[in-house]
Amino acid sequence: MPELPDITVYVEHIARRTAGHVLERIRIASPFLLRTADPPITAIVGQKVERISRLGKRIVFSFAPEGSKPKKADALHLIIHLMIAGRFKWKPHGAPIPGKIGLAALDFAPASKGAKEKDAGTLVFTEASTKKRASMHLVRGDEALASHDPGGLDVMRADTDAFAARLRSENHTLKRALTDPHLFDGIGNAYSDEILHHARMSPVKLTSRLGDEEIARLHASIREVLDEWTKRLRDRAGEFPENVTAFQPEMAVHGKYGKPCPRCGTRVQRIRYAANEMNYCPACQTEGKLLADRSLSRLMRGDWPKTLEELEIKKAKLKAAPPTSR
Repeated sequence: MPELPDITVYVEHIARRTAGHVLERIRIASPFLLRTADPPITAIVGQKVERISRLGKRIVFSFAPEGSKPKKADALHLIIHLMIAGRFKWKPHGAPIPGKIGLAALDFAPASKGAKEKDAGTLVFTEASTKKRASMHLVRGDEALASHDPGGLDVMRADTDAFAARLRSENHTLKRALTDPHLFDGIGNAYSDEILHHARMSPVKLTSRLGDEEIARLHASIREVLDEWTKRLRDRAGEFPENVTAFQPEMAVHGKYGKPCPRCGTRVQRIRYAANEMNYCPACQTEGKLLADRSLSRLMRGDWPKTLEELEIKKAKLKAAPPTSR
């Protein structure tokens, strides 16, 4: 799922392409995409894009009639949630919607009558998944827009005291706390792995057991990791962000199971749960302890290794054991 760095770069590029442009037409190909009926989606056709903004992991298009500024209660906002597989592509004006993965297309006119035709274009919305979780809501008024805000703290703007108060407001593991959109804004599975590795903290440590120094270190790591990755993605975006993915080759631990930790060389471990996996370095984050994968540890019971040393011993025994005959 695109997270804060990805969404930020999307917002910047979409704003550059569409702010001040009139939406000529909106084409919706998927019956599952639009989740609202009032106001009708046609209400924004002919209106100008006032601004593009981020709301958690959502992207918001705010519209206004040409030549006027609506009251806050009347402004129309198109809210798009990419979920896991939703992506944007910028195409020439009037480009077709891809057959299998296409959800919608927004056709934008040139910014002014004197603008070149190349200033026009089409924002194509795709989802390479059969689950069709991406969504689009059209709402009227700032109050309706605010109802789509999960309420997570914007860590990039919050000071350490505000961060500490939010972190301590509920008792969860660090992994769960960081990825809870009601607690923190824009952090998901990928960047939480990177943040916790950067901070040298266990993903399963409880928030209630954190000291002031640890909280300050975690807060600093969040800001540093998210800022660094936003800059990286911004630099490589080119004309428009392509190949948006949660698995980046430069990441330290996320998606790097079995690979050496770039800090200490220890092999990265993982815990699988639902459709996700959590990656961590035992040496840097858990004092050499292996976190129990629920399904595997239940299967192996007493044979589950507790430390890296035990894991290496078990691997050595397996290699030395004679092959079983059939």
